[in-house]
Amino acid sequence: MGIIKASKLVHEYIRRDEEGNVAAITTALDHVDLDVKEGQFIAILGHNGSGKSTLAKHINALLSPSEGSLWVDGMDVTKEENVLPVRQTAGMVFQNPDNQIIASVVEEDVGFGPENIGVPTDEIWERVNYSLNAVGMTKYRKHSPNKLSGGQKQRVAIAGVVAMEPKCIVFDEPTAMLDPNGRKEVLETAHALNKKKGVTVILITHYMEEVVDADYVYVMEKGNVVMQGTPREIFSRVDELKEHRLDVPQITLLADELRNAGLDIPLGVLTREELVECIMKCRNHM
Repeated sequence: MGIIKASKLVHEYIRRDEEGNVAAITTALDHVDLDVKEGQFIAILGHNGSGKSTLAKHINALLSPSEGSLWVDGMDVTKEENVLPVRQTAGMVFQNPDNQIIASVVEEDVGFGPENIGVPTDEIWERVNYSLNAVGMTKYRKHSPNKLSGGQKQRVAIAGVVAMEPKCIVFDEPTAMLDPNGRKEVLETAHALNKKKGVTVILITHYMEEVVDADYVYVMEKGNVVMQGTPREIFSRVDELKEHRLDVPQITLLADELRNAGLDIPLGVLTREELVECIMKCRNHM
C-alpha cells in the first residue's frame, strides 16, 4: 500500500436551515481514487471549487469522509485514535503563513510543534537546527517573523512542519499569496525536501508551471479526478486542459502553436530549454 491511498472517497458539505433541516448538499469529492507512493512528488491541479483543498484536509484528518476510505501510512483516517498519528505523519502547509506562525522569534516558532508533543529539549533544538537548515533560513533564526518577506515567512512555516518529522507534507496552495520570488523560494524548498530528505510531497495548486517537475499529476474538477499522468502526458493534452479552464504554461502553448504551424515539435514540451532544442533540430533538418 502507498503512503496515501484513497478509494472512492466522497465528501459532502451539508448546509442546514434554522430548524436544523438539510437545506443543501454540496458534493466536494465524488468517488476520488488516489495512490501516492512514499518519496513521490505529487501535484494536484484544479480551479477554486474543484475539491483539491477538501482532499488535502482529508489527508491531514481535518475532515472525515462521507463515504469511501482514506489511509495514511496504513492508518484509517476515520478512526479517532488515528487522528493525531495521521497529523504527525502528514504535515500541512497552508496558503497564508501568518495563520501558522505564532511565536515572535523564528527559532521559537519552529520549536513550538515538537515542544507541544513532548519532545525532549535537546532534541527540540536539534530539530530546529535541522529544519531551518533544510529550508535555508538558519541565518534568520533570531529574527521576528513579522520582519520577513512572504516567501521567507512561508519557509519558516514549512520549517515548523519539518520539525515535526512528518513522512509526508501537503502543501495547500502555498504560493497563492506570494510574489514570483517567494513562489520560487517555496517551490525550491519543497523539491529539496523531497529529493534530499525523501519527504513525500503533495502540492496542491492552480499554477500550471508549478507542476512541471512533479512525478505525477492529478487534475480535479467538480470533485472528480478528470485527468492524471506524468507532467509530460498531461501537457500533451492542451485542448483537454483548456476545456477544464486551466492555463497551459506559455512554453507548452508556444510549442503547440509551432506544431500546428507545421514544425516537427513533439507533444508535451515543458521547458524553454526543451523548446529551443526542438527548434534547433527542426532548423538543422531544413
